[in-house]
Amino acid sequence: MTSFAPLRGIRILSLALNLPGPAALMRCRGFGAICTKLEPPAGDPMGHYNAVAYTELHAGVQVLQADLKTSEGQQVLHAELARSDILLTSFRPSALAKLGLAWKELHARHPHVSQVAIVGARGERAEEPGHDLTYLAENGLVPGLELPATLYADMAGSLMASEAVLQAAVRRHAGGAGGGERDAQGLYLEVGLSDAAAYLALPHRWGLTQPSGSVGGAHAGYRVYACRDGRVAVAALEPHFAARLCEAAGVAGADVKTMFAPGTHAAVQAFLAASTCAELDSLAAERDLPMHTMRQ
Repeated sequence: MTSFAPLRGIRILSLALNLPGPAALMRCRGFGAICTKLEPPAGDPMGHYNAVAYTELHAGVQVLQADLKTSEGQQVLHAELARSDILLTSFRPSALAKLGLAWKELHARHPHVSQVAIVGARGERAEEPGHDLTYLAENGLVPGLELPATLYADMAGSLMASEAVLQAAVRRHAGGAGGGERDAQGLYLEVGLSDAAAYLALPHRWGLTQPSGSVGGAHAGYRVYACRDGRVAVAALEPHFAARLCEAAGVAGADVKTMFAPGTHAAVQAFLAASTCAELDSLAAERDLPMHTMRQ
């Protein structure tokens, strides 16, 4: 069966460096887009501090070099734009303006090109410095002193950017007044990493992942517990899963009130603390329980 490629035939030119832009380009390449990237003479910083990540992000992408601050680099840029459908950027608005790529100027010169602009924060905050960590922090997603396990805002932003590319492609395929694809006017779509962090933080804002929330630790069936030789993530949230967990832990009943009771927490914790990862893996398989062990 042929895989669905919604961006087949769409040409994307990317100037975006580091992680969100290249990650979005990687997804678009997977959707069938023809992807070209212009890098500065020094290359993408990602290539210097993590070559493995850089290689995976740019598989199937044609990478060219051009100094956009020079007339020669500008010639390369506009030659690529002339045959592209979508431009992907990750600069502050002031930097884009210096390169002659402010939307008004870009649209006047290449009216068929859509731009997906990844920024830290949209609107009045677009010039503020920031990174994944600061956007997560402002949305309550950095509770302690430890760094988050991954770059949530960057990766969520890359998903939003690839979604924006799909929106631009839909517009392009719809065509303009003349009905042809080349008649379609380009769109400007802005993606804020702060918005991506805020979207990820919605369950936290709603209270779901707060300590008093059902998936924040208040429900005994949805927690991370210590076991004899590691940890176990338990996600027995639904009543039938909770009942099986309680039965294994020797807890009578498994209604909502029971699962939030301190005694249930203590009983489940004691049961799991006495079990090894291997024993819990077997229990999960035998009783169809959503658990995942993490050995020391």
